[in-house]
Amino acid sequence: MASDEVVSLNDVSDSSLQEGYSLSVNGVLVSPTGVFSARFYPVGDNAYCFSIWFTEPSCNRDSCTIVWMANRDFPVNGVRSKLWLQTTGNLVLTDAGPRSIAWSTHTASLSSTELILLDTGNLVLRSLNGVILWQSFDSPTNTLLPSQRFNKDVQLVSSRTPTNFSSGFYKLFFDNDNLLRLLYDDSEVTSVYWPTPWLPPWLTNRFPYNSSRFAFLDSLGKFTSSDNLSFVSADYGVRLQRRLALDFGLFVADKKLVWRLFDRRQSLAPV
Repeated sequence: MASDEVVSLNDVSDSSLQEGYSLSVNGVLVSPTGVFSARFYPVGDNAYCFSIWFTEPSCNRDSCTIVWMANRDFPVNGVRSKLWLQTTGNLVLTDAGPRSIAWSTHTASLSSTELILLDTGNLVLRSLNGVILWQSFDSPTNTLLPSQRFNKDVQLVSSRTPTNFSSGFYKLFFDNDNLLRLLYDDSEVTSVYWPTPWLPPWLTNRFPYNSSRFAFLDSLGKFTSSDNLSFVSADYGVRLQRRLALDFGLFVADKKLVWRLFDRRQSLAPV
């Protein structure tokens, strides 16, 4: 099959997409046991973002629990837009035609490839011999899932509002001093506000001398970071599908944290 030839799949409900094929706006990938779904999600009038969300409970446009978006800042048209796995090993999101690319993994492979949605919520582009070329876990949006590694090379960025999924003003990241920090960043103000910048790390029980810069959320509800930050959910110990989400700023006026730990039922677990 030529690299510029697209075979469209309109209503796929498999967990994988093979090279040379594409997924239309009406198509869907479902993880092997049905925990997660991936498809084009409507974010406006005739505007779509390719997204991953919890399959259950069933949801509509305003109630899906989105955990990842490919093109959150560049929605595509609902007509003729496709997610296309090229025979070159590159995954591209085309906007109303193959010549207009809204998003891409910028990958290449001489071996055959496939795109697969795992039950962890990770969307993985890999060769058929198991080499991972790209994965959504390495480019999160505003959400961290269990088994997803958070390190110095990634950050969480909030949405603008509950219904505007474009990149917002709050960022969670590892700073150069090895501490996990929250930053407010808009066109007029850029400021680290947590942990309190003028306090020495040891007064906030943080440890800057571990340069690994690594954090992890487990399936029981515990978040652990290499800078000694640790907390557990109110229902810690119960094995549920969980997520850690960076909020869009509901509590900023009180200078409280703007991240939340949820279980799959979306009940708020204080942290």
